[in-house]
Order: sequence, then structure tokens, then C-alpha cells
Amino acid sequence: MYSKDKHKKRVKARKRFRIRKKVFGTPERPRLSVYRSLKHIHAQVIDDVRGVTLAAASSLEPELKQVLDTGGNREAAKKVGEHLARKALEKGIKKVVFDRGGRIYHGRIAALAEGAREAGLDF
Repeated sequence: MYSKDKHKKRVKARKRFRIRKKVFGTPERPRLSVYRSLKHIHAQVIDDVRGVTLAAASSLEPELKQVLDTGGNREAAKKVGEHLARKALEKGIKKVVFDRGGRIYHGRIAALAEGAREAGLDF
């Protein structure tokens, strides 16, 4: 029997792997990875050579949770992007490569990227 949900998961996984073949984080230019759920958004800056997360931000963090009504909208995504950029800049990270996690560059994903760019990250 054909399962539409399994097919969707497989398609998304293939997209993610296809993107990750090209997008690789180095110590000089780490990868900004985005994960989006229905209620929240998470982002982290990763050095793939060492396999280490250098900076992370989420709509679940206490300082952002106080400011946001919900973690699942464009406004929250933009704030998370700005917060992540501040954390990365404190650690001396200015340039990153953007990993959209198999999602299209639209809505909350684009808002997070826009917020990170406005706060000073270059990609």
C-alpha cells in the first residue's frame, strides 16, 4: 500500500541530502542550519569539519520567549535570526553559508535569514 506521508518524508530527505552535498560548513565559513516546526523555529551555526555547534538560537529561549507571543510566525523567525547573528558575531563569526534544511526559501525561513543579515551576518 502506498503511503503519502512516507513519500513526503523520503522526498524531503532527498532534498536535504542534495543540499548538504553542496553546503558544507568550514571553520572560516560555518553553516547556518535552520529547523522549522509548526510552533517554533531553531537555528544553529555549525563547523562541519570538527562537528561542533558554534552558536545556536531558538524561539524557545527564555529571553526570546518573553518578547514573542508565539514561536511559529515570521516575526519570531526574524528575532531568532537577529539573536543568532549577535551570538555568532560575539564569537567572531561574520560569514556563513545558509542551509535551509530542504525547505523553500520563503516565509519563516526567509525571515530568519533576513534577520540574521540585518544583524550583521554575511551570506
